[in-house]
Amino acid sequence: MLIRAATQRDSIENTAKVLKNVPTSNDIRYHLEKYTDINSLESDLNAALQSRLPDGIRQGKQKIAIDFNLIPYYGEPSPSEAPYIYRSQAKSGTCSFYAYATVYVIKKNKRVTLAIKAVQQQNTLVAIITYLLALIEPLKLKIERLYLDREFFCVPVIRWLQALDIPFEMPVIIRGKHGGTRQLIRGRRSYKTTYTLNSDKYGSVTFQVWIVCTYKNGKRRAHGREFFIYAVYKVQLSLHLIHDDYRLRFGIESSYRMKSQCRIKTTIKNPTIRFLFVTLSFLIINIWIYLIWNYLSRLKRSSRQVFSHLFTLKQMLEFLRQAIDRAYGVACEVCLPSG
Repeated sequence: MLIRAATQRDSIENTAKVLKNVPTSNDIRYHLEKYTDINSLESDLNAALQSRLPDGIRQGKQKIAIDFNLIPYYGEPSPSEAPYIYRSQAKSGTCSFYAYATVYVIKKNKRVTLAIKAVQQQNTLVAIITYLLALIEPLKLKIERLYLDREFFCVPVIRWLQALDIPFEMPVIIRGKHGGTRQLIRGRRSYKTTYTLNSDKYGSVTFQVWIVCTYKNGKRRAHGREFFIYAVYKVQLSLHLIHDDYRLRFGIESSYRMKSQCRIKTTIKNPTIRFLFVTLSFLIINIWIYLIWNYLSRLKRSSRQVFSHLFTLKQMLEFLRQAIDRAYGVACEVCLPSG
């Protein structure tokens, strides 16, 4: 039922109507409500995410990314929901979100999800990073560099990653009218410098910043200069490559977009069940990547050539739907209630 709903971006209610020999939507919800321990569920789902990884993930140094997946939340949260409602910059008409922190390994322009965490209000950014890195520690990955999104740009995170001696790059949030990080935007050339970020609560931290100056040249009908600022630590790249390197950090086929192709539609408020539905979409994408990496690729000299265009995610979702429809049958008639 859940897989069928995910492949069609459908709800449990409608899926129960479409298939023949399946339980009712009320029965499904009854059994889903038995999932009350989100920590136990998280452990099981992360084990599933790591159970089928493409060959080569553990070989050599890997590019790792940590980011937030924010799903808009509307309305007043109940006491059970409130701890899981994350406040962030306004998007889609709200500042409240269900937030899920994910850690990926980037391989051949594909993102393989290694672990996921349902973010709670009490979780600090440093705690989230530490927790996710601990989840992937059994894989014994060697980190070439860590990509972080702008949500993590703060004194505690930068100081902590420097203490761990992990190479990282992340965009700098531009603040201030004339001072702050805005003062770094000057001139007509890209350059490197150091910057000290101050916080009344957490003190200060000094780090290297790379300022990249590009020209819009009519892109989106805009002209003039455009600046990108990155906080950088021990990254082995040239200044002119870092912008493209960070921009392509999540691969050509971003699972950020792909997960929306196979996420169950729901209005359920239970944070544990919502976490299950979101993680299921990442698990499906992981399985697709595993299949194309292991069965639709070939070694070519010292690298692997992957033929993902021969078997797209959309095709796999259709294959799954057809298999489930054959197994359970599809309803072809509607009957009026008696009386």
